[in-house]
Amino acid sequence: MVEIPVAGAGPAGLAAALTLARAGARPVVYERRQEVGARHHGDFQGLENYSTRGDVLDELAAIGIAAEFDCHPVAEAILYGPDGHAWRYRASTPLFYMVRRGVESGSLDQGLKRQALAHDIELHFGTALPEAASGIRATGPRGSYAIVVGYVFRTTLPDALVGVLSDRLAPKGYAYLVTAGGRATLACCIFADCANYRGYLDRTVAFFQARTGIDLAGAQRFGGTGNVRLPATARRNGGGTLLAGEAAGFQDALWGFGLRYAMVSGHLAARALLERDPGSYDRRWRGRFGGLMRASLVNRYLFARLGDRGYDAFLRRLGAAEDAREWLRRHYAPSVWKDLWYLLLRRAN
Repeated sequence: MVEIPVAGAGPAGLAAALTLARAGARPVVYERRQEVGARHHGDFQGLENYSTRGDVLDELAAIGIAAEFDCHPVAEAILYGPDGHAWRYRASTPLFYMVRRGVESGSLDQGLKRQALAHDIELHFGTALPEAASGIRATGPRGSYAIVVGYVFRTTLPDALVGVLSDRLAPKGYAYLVTAGGRATLACCIFADCANYRGYLDRTVAFFQARTGIDLAGAQRFGGTGNVRLPATARRNGGGTLLAGEAAGFQDALWGFGLRYAMVSGHLAARALLERDPGSYDRRWRGRFGGLMRASLVNRYLFARLGDRGYDAFLRRLGAAEDAREWLRRHYAPSVWKDLWYLLLRRAN
């Protein structure tokens, strides 16, 4: 059986490997770190559930990924505007599923690893696959479109998602506090003035301490970067290497949610190889989320120009919606006018 190399044991790489293994192929995963999830610290990340009508867990199940990891549905959220006014949002079905990242049991990374081992997938740690190698490359972000900095810690607070839109705390981005199952992640996601992240993080901590009384005793600092771009092609090395996840730039440009795109793109890359048609990969990913990414890039451009007054208007409109998930789905939906905006933005850059 011919080996199919996969570079990277993150969600995209393991999703690709699982698809290959289930079809009877022989994937071999090469991970340069010593363990799955090693670049994370137990922080919560959102598995986005509002860009399509169907549920993300159903989509993952359809491509062979079981939700065998801690997964907290979030159908309610509180968002603060720049003036400190709190808006409460509700949806009839989950807006997100909060998952933990890292090496600990219960994390998304370890859940995917268990599924990979159950399918006898070879995992080689501490080994980087050469850039020129064929196969699937899912090695994470290349470059820094935005940064996230924050703390993870234990808490007695009830499960909740609280966010803030304010350039004082997170320029052109957002700050957030997620509490679930006695764990918490507090962070700010910054899209501008990233060099001054320490000051923004201090303000974020002070904001949430004043409103929730959080105790950061024993907290662990973490940070990371995100990469977003809509590539002309997700193939490299003469078409012999398929890029998945953030290695290709697949991520939501507005809020930075990339887990769904990562796992789905890994699956699509594997399907293209299984069908001996790697040239079809670009068509596959464009058909699934190319339009969503164009819309998200336009949404990011417009959001970045709102400023604090605009954030208030955005929060009011979302707050007036009967179902926050359905409003966000429409906000994310591709359209002719968004495609035209995208073309204008691409030409300007």
